[in-house]
Amino acid sequence: MIARPSTLPARARFPTDFEWLLAWIEARFGEPPVEYKSFVIRSGRTWSRAEMLEVLDALNHLTREQRLVVFRSLPEPAVRALADEWWWQAHGGQEEPEAAPNGEPWRVWAIVAARGFGKTRAGAEWVWARAREDGRARIALVAATIDEVVRVMIEGESGLLELARSGEAPRWIPSRRVLLFPSGAEAHVYSAERPEALRGPQHHYAWCDELAKWPRLTGTGQAKAGAAWDNLMLGLRLGERPRTIVTTTPRPGPLLKRVMALPRCAVTKGRTDENPHLPHDFRQAMREMYGDTRLGRQELEGLLLEEYEGALWTRELLEKARGNPLPGREGPGVGRRAQRDFPSDSEFSPPSADPPPTPPFQGGEFRRILIGLDPPASTHGDSCGIIVCALDEEGTAWVLADLTAHGLSPEAWASRVAETATLYGATLIVAEKNNGGEMIAAVLRAADHDLPVKLRHAGPSKAARAEPIALRFETGRARLAGHFPELEDQLCALTWTGYQGPGSPDRADAMVWAMTELFETERAEPRVRRL
Repeated sequence: MIARPSTLPARARFPTDFEWLLAWIEARFGEPPVEYKSFVIRSGRTWSRAEMLEVLDALNHLTREQRLVVFRSLPEPAVRALADEWWWQAHGGQEEPEAAPNGEPWRVWAIVAARGFGKTRAGAEWVWARAREDGRARIALVAATIDEVVRVMIEGESGLLELARSGEAPRWIPSRRVLLFPSGAEAHVYSAERPEALRGPQHHYAWCDELAKWPRLTGTGQAKAGAAWDNLMLGLRLGERPRTIVTTTPRPGPLLKRVMALPRCAVTKGRTDENPHLPHDFRQAMREMYGDTRLGRQELEGLLLEEYEGALWTRELLEKARGNPLPGREGPGVGRRAQRDFPSDSEFSPPSADPPPTPPFQGGEFRRILIGLDPPASTHGDSCGIIVCALDEEGTAWVLADLTAHGLSPEAWASRVAETATLYGATLIVAEKNNGGEMIAAVLRAADHDLPVKLRHAGPSKAARAEPIALRFETGRARLAGHFPELEDQLCALTWTGYQGPGSPDRADAMVWAMTELFETERAEPRVRRL
């Protein structure tokens, strides 16, 4: 925080930012002393971050010549402090939370965010803040290996040595694996590969980096990551308020899920794009290369892609099943996400000035194209699952498009299905018969009198219905024509014990209905397979 005299010039009194800043400087630094690195004046109230950012924003809008005048008017310690201070450079996701979700002071702050978000910088600055405020502090630095602690957390571009302020000289002693701060605080290095090294030492604070990649098992089958975390927590008992910061990319694993579920864990999530300091070219290149892929969703969007025990589909299986049924050909949903071809709001109407792209043809390329439908129970309920599937000449079923939408009235989703059927040349709409099946058929036919509809009776469980389709994905008989993130999340949450994901698996149900119909029809039609 920055202390401020009780009376400062109001911005509204001055015609320009420049004149206001000069008056601000005179009032701000008129009475000594200005303490090095702190902007602290012995009298006056405390400046808030918003107030100081207002001044910095005004400074940013000045011309180069005016900015030089301002900087020359500041005491030298103040200029150095402007460059060194972290709080005004941090973006929103790097700011320390005030409390845990339950309202109590947080004990663990988990920054679970994408590559380039600024996790390491936030962790290192947080450790420096603790070391500056308490010269007796003992801090644990923990990563998957000792080498990673040294290369990233201590010696890296955003590491502790690099972030020392002017006049600060931290000392790294490799032989002792300890970093000595100017205040007297110490940071000790540990590895999750050796959980027993954390048994015994006590600490005030801890910084755990890339928790999601900590080693899972020892040679005897014991969980290394869990043991390292447990030993660290049991030794985090010095001082009035011991705390831990975790900085990690979101990769599925039992330890990360366990930590994020702690009652006093404050979780910060974020995407690569949220860091304004990254080069624009890097952000654009990453979006072009990985935009809709599983890797991109995890590493660039910062999403935790769950892996459920007993799931019928896995992420690896879906990656292997991805392809293009029409090489050299682009159409809606062929080789790319279909959602982009349609608006995502609550009313569906293809733009009249921009006609839809040419759909894939049925003759010579696909033997049959169907639409699987899983409508919501109400307008404010779950999404309306609309999945387009097709069977090619080789007998392989493809997911061509996911046109699922949320918040549609029955008339709106029926219109959406009719438009989709026309666009793709679908010959049948397949939906569940059990829950309001006849009403579904009536609503669809009201939207298009000639719309062919087939209602199927739901079996005893979603897993039993989905298992035959999952087996066809494993044998290569069912595939994905592009990237369908929301559908893939639902497929990976379908387990033998039921659906484990949030909401309803509307997309997965719609796909299963369509593919079940495709494969049953294939068995009923005699044909000669081409070799």
